[in-house]
Amino acid sequence: MKRMTTPLLKFGFVIFLTSVFTVGIGGIDGTKGKDGRTLLQGGTNDSLLGNYLSGRFARSQRDVDTAADYYQRALRKDPSNEVILEQAFLMAITNGGWKDARFHAQELIIKNPNHRIARIFLGLDAFTNDQFKQSKEHFDAVGKGQIVELITALARAWTLSAEKQVTKARATLNNKNAPEWAKFYRSYHQALIADLGGQRKVAEGIFDRLYQRDPRSLRIAVAYSRHLARRGIRKKAARILDQHIRQTRAHPESTALLADIRAGKKIDRLVSSPRDGMAEIFYGLGEALTIEGGVEYGLIYLRLGLFMEPDFPLIYSAIGQVYEQAEKYELAIDAYKKVSRNSPIWKQVQISKAFALNSDERLDEARKLLIDLSDEYATDIAPLQALGNILRSRMKYEEAEKYFTKAINLIKTPKREHWSYYYARGVCFDRMKQWDKAEADFQQALKLDGNQPLVLNYLGYSWVDKNRHLEKAIKLIEKAVKIRPRDGYFVDSLGWAHYRLGNFEEAVKQLEKAVQLRPEDPVINDHLGDAFWKVGRRLEARYQWLLSLSLKPEKEVVDQINQKLAHGLRSQPKTKEAKVEEKEGQPKN
Repeated sequence: MKRMTTPLLKFGFVIFLTSVFTVGIGGIDGTKGKDGRTLLQGGTNDSLLGNYLSGRFARSQRDVDTAADYYQRALRKDPSNEVILEQAFLMAITNGGWKDARFHAQELIIKNPNHRIARIFLGLDAFTNDQFKQSKEHFDAVGKGQIVELITALARAWTLSAEKQVTKARATLNNKNAPEWAKFYRSYHQALIADLGGQRKVAEGIFDRLYQRDPRSLRIAVAYSRHLARRGIRKKAARILDQHIRQTRAHPESTALLADIRAGKKIDRLVSSPRDGMAEIFYGLGEALTIEGGVEYGLIYLRLGLFMEPDFPLIYSAIGQVYEQAEKYELAIDAYKKVSRNSPIWKQVQISKAFALNSDERLDEARKLLIDLSDEYATDIAPLQALGNILRSRMKYEEAEKYFTKAINLIKTPKREHWSYYYARGVCFDRMKQWDKAEADFQQALKLDGNQPLVLNYLGYSWVDKNRHLEKAIKLIEKAVKIRPRDGYFVDSLGWAHYRLGNFEEAVKQLEKAVQLRPEDPVINDHLGDAFWKVGRRLEARYQWLLSLSLKPEKEVVDQINQKLAHGLRSQPKTKEAKVEEKEGQPKN
């Protein structure tokens, strides 16, 4: 009997196959169509399957505009297909297409009444129109799951807050069975709700407990100090922020708030309305998910935060960082542009924007942005450091050194956190063949912080490579490897140090580890070849040298390897015994 297959079932099977064979970024061979959109090899703009696959690939590449467009096209071909409908809905949210998202969500809950994101979105949509009953109905219809249960509990609480039921809203968030991380988040929102609802003592008590538990949390420190400052308890508010800043890396939000409190300025609540509270839910969870690797849903939650509060600088910054990591630099730049100039994080975001411009091969724009920023904030080191790092990455060492020097000249009393400026300038001096200046900067960096593995390794390796201070060098490198034992470059430095000392068996041992950690590095493979040669494993040495050539090293290394392949290693490095008569760094008389 011939088996009958409906078009929808056929398409479902194709979707299953593509999900098997196209998982992960780069799983499909992508190209660009005439209209500039992402297409698949063999794809077509007009077919159902072509549009679906193109949308799927664009989505895997974080190209949300294109993905949303292709899913919309596919949906027009098959409006009843739930798989495509869901993808079109999710991309509409990620793209900020609220009208399409609303339409698709309503269609989705007909097919799947407990669809989580559709119900959450429709609940938020009802909330924005003061339809609180409908809002709670949507939240109640969401299915099970730790994160969605937390979201809906918080959303219901803020809905009750909007209805002026503050005590009931707080009680909604009590859950003894919730995981500890969720309890912390619930308590935070209880404090925000109590603060907004005028229950000042309750809010203060919760904020204080949360702050004592985690004084490093930016949002807790900012919310608590704002609460206190509004009540005129400014000294305590300032003390909390000062303590928080000393325990963490200073953030523009906390430093700007501390300055305002000390200046006697009027201080607002962190959350000034129930709608702001809703936005805070999705900012916190969205940022946490993107940091922990859940980028897809993290972006969706961040966008839902913007649906509730379109002017939320921290969300735009978080979205920009996600796109930068995905190498979607134009999308990152667009997100950074939406941060208003009056935000405390504006200057920091301009620096992030400059890095995105540089990564997008727009160096001149990045340079101009940072120079203008440096001119505007003449006493701020950050734009100078960013410009120096960008130019150093472009191997423009002379220009980079000038900006690092300008930054260092702004430092009145060098402190531990300033080690990176001296390290970065030292690298520039080294590449400019000014070793004495480079060495002085590396030593100054270690004087400021002797536990920085980058500096320990760079200085140690440089001494080894120059055949100087070998005993000191190996101690520096051993310390770097102890701090970061899985760093192939550091292990290579240790192996090369042993090689220079004539400890060839130990050199082989360390360099084999380094090659395992960094098999793609031509220099490390070349070093292992040299060590093999010295212990008599000459066939393996030639193999490593040939492998190094296949990895496309710099021309200078290519020439050296070709000489070794033709003649072997002609000269023996000095052994440990030969170093006895040699003073530190000085050639033997």
